[in-house]
Amino acid sequence: MEIEIQRLIDDPALPDNSQIESWALAALGEQGDCLVNIRLVDEAEGWALNRQWRGRDCATNVLSFPASSPDIDGQRVLGDVVLCAPVIEREALEQGKSLHAHWAHLVIHGLLHLLGFDHIDGTQAARMESREIDLLANLGIDNPYDIHHGP
Repeated sequence: MEIEIQRLIDDPALPDNSQIESWALAALGEQGDCLVNIRLVDEAEGWALNRQWRGRDCATNVLSFPASSPDIDGQRVLGDVVLCAPVIEREALEQGKSLHAHWAHLVIHGLLHLLGFDHIDGTQAARMESREIDLLANLGIDNPYDIHHGP
């Protein structure tokens, strides 16, 4: 399995490559020999990609781009996951989540999209959220959908 990490933003709060790879491996599980690209971007690039590909005029936390290319040297190409660091940091603060847990959730969320999971309707969302919760629990991270604010 090959996980390429591109960092287009330099911030000491970002998780290191080994942490991102461990979350990616948790999400990808038994996918066999595959290739995935994870790209960490600033708000300007997150905004531009979201506008271009989803028609939304704002930056978003994670975008997934499943590949439509053939295998490369026997590796199945899964696609790209783009994570917008400033949005992730802002959301973690606003939602009262640890930055570590929110990063882990969104890396896993983006990769599950590459594996065919989605949340377009309630049934799909429940299936995807259940998978995310299980994967995060295996990493010692609480359910990201069970948010309690305040004392």
